[in-house]
Amino acid sequence: ELTPSAKYDFKFKDYAPSVFRELREDSFHLDPADYLLSLTAKYILSELGSPGKSGSFFYFSRDYRFIIKTIHHSEHNYLRSILPQYYKHVKENPHTLLSRFYGLHRVKLPRGRKIHFVIMNNLFPAHKDIHETYDLKGSTVGRQYPEEKARENPRAVLKDLNWIGRSKSLELGPEKRALLTEQLRRDSEFLKKLWVMDYSLLIGIHNMQRGNRDNVRRNTLKVFSHFIFYQDDGGLQATDEQNEPLDTIYYLGVIDILTPYSTFKKIEHFWKGLSADRHKISPVPPTEYADRFFAFMKSIMRGGGGSERFKAE
Repeated sequence: ELTPSAKYDFKFKDYAPSVFRELREDSFHLDPADYLLSLTAKYILSELGSPGKSGSFFYFSRDYRFIIKTIHHSEHNYLRSILPQYYKHVKENPHTLLSRFYGLHRVKLPRGRKIHFVIMNNLFPAHKDIHETYDLKGSTVGRQYPEEKARENPRAVLKDLNWIGRSKSLELGPEKRALLTEQLRRDSEFLKKLWVMDYSLLIGIHNMQRGNRDNVRRNTLKVFSHFIFYQDDGGLQATDEQNEPLDTIYYLGVIDILTPYSTFKKIEHFWKGLSADRHKISPVPPTEYADRFFAFMKSIMRGGGGSERFKAE
């Protein structure tokens, strides 16, 4: 626990520094100097909208590569408790789609208030416009952003029923489809073992024909990746059935993985299940959640049979 200097009246605590350092440098191939510069340069933070449903605040690093997210104390404790399993999963699955945790910290302010926060990867690139964004859980009860609002707000995060209603599909050829399916299977099995639920597949879609409206970001960032799902300009480029490239890039990852199936979630499952199909609501037990999540994600890929069958009656 560090007090930066007499000039600042707060204390900073760094949790499991050696574990996160090894993840950053050995597993996620982050250059330590780049990481430090991104997070310590003057005027580094820009806030990402208002707090989400969870009450967390999000901030970008100076170069938009990293997200700093405030988390509840319960999430902080949970991440610390699963860190050995998370570390092992990342080591065994270098191409995992799970959120990349780079550091876990706490700031203690005057009068004793504590703020816990985690530093993670920003799935979306700084150098490309994202034309559509979807947060997909495999649940279809209450999972719709109003289309009339979406037309006015192209930056809106759309949900499962928007994806189904717009007849969307992940346009991937056999090679990428097989790789993505297998990694989603491994990641969802891992989350099942952790007994968590409520996670999502976040998908950002960049249409290469539309490109960037202003072209101001085209040359700001050179993207090189060691990872299969981030190999095409930081994302995964669509392909046809001959595995030839198409003009769409997907930016995707599994987010919000720190929600265990608690007593509160069991009660939520019971109450929501009274008024809707209890297998299609979001809060379901982790085994059912993981199986449904994986089945839904397979269905939204080209040739997966489509996601219409997941809609509630």
